[in-house]
Amino acid sequence: MSIFLYACESWTLTADTERRIQAMDMRCLRKLIGITYRDHVSNEEVRNRTRQAIGPYEDLLNTVKRRKLKWYGHITRSSGLAKTILHGTVQGGRR
Repeated sequence: MSIFLYACESWTLTADTERRIQAMDMRCLRKLIGITYRDHVSNEEVRNRTRQAIGPYEDLLNTVKRRKLKWYGHITRSSGLAKTILHGTVQGGRR
């Protein structure tokens, strides 16, 4: 998962991106507990079986959103180029 989450703080989360993240999460869960799509097991059942096998877990989309908020807080508390770019505030005016 660490490879998947590399630099996720800078991603723009659109509806399509969120859908793809959820699909990746489900693919990983199915692989983890050995269920294929041919078995015709619903996604909710896969989540229930995963909770039974490994206990409570945080899905990938929530992890990405949590990391984005953590990064945003880090940047807003700093004073540098990243904060200037993120907020879009540049001193001065146009000619």
